[in-house]
Amino acid sequence: MQAMKNKSLAEQAYEKIEELIVTLQLAPGTVFTEGELCQRLNIGRTPVREALQRLIMDGLVKSMPRRGMMVTEVNIADQMALLETRRVLERLIVSKAARRATEEQRQLLQQYAFEIRDAAQKGDLAEFMRCDHKFDRLVEEASGNPFAVKANAPFHAHCRRFWYYYHINGDLQRSADLHADIMRAIARSDEEGAAKASDAFMDYLEEFTRSALNR
Repeated sequence: MQAMKNKSLAEQAYEKIEELIVTLQLAPGTVFTEGELCQRLNIGRTPVREALQRLIMDGLVKSMPRRGMMVTEVNIADQMALLETRRVLERLIVSKAARRATEEQRQLLQQYAFEIRDAAQKGDLAEFMRCDHKFDRLVEEASGNPFAVKANAPFHAHCRRFWYYYHINGDLQRSADLHADIMRAIARSDEEGAAKASDAFMDYLEEFTRSALNR
């Protein structure tokens, strides 16, 4: 029972620290200690340490001997390599979701398609990112492939952080429309359509990443 409690706290710590990093509240290059995070999150040292080990593996944090931890820098070359890998995994995940999603999940995707476009039309970046995160989680669950999901999960965090960092270069409405295309293809059980919509979205992310070079 205690192990389950610790695991739950570690997951909470991971999600909270990841959000701080992705939303740039812990900006690239920020140096911090476990103790500072424990105090900030009001979570004990053991779950925070476990969360940080995961974030190190994800490439969002690195250990600084005798100094603590540091949030990794945003690197455009690394981002392009990441997108090459994410493209393959996303195609697999969305096509399997189109095949395996339940009726309830398909209905939720229709709702999320509306919500993400509405957030974009309002220019509400925070709500857009929340919708994006909900979409990712639902599609991952619907795909029924935990191995692809586990491999892909860190890429989502890197991409969300990259978007926050360079969002002035992005087209929020276009991104929302591309997300909605994927959601609707999955909702109508269109595996090929979902894969093509995923490729179109990844094309946009690569275009967006290249545009950051000119910032």
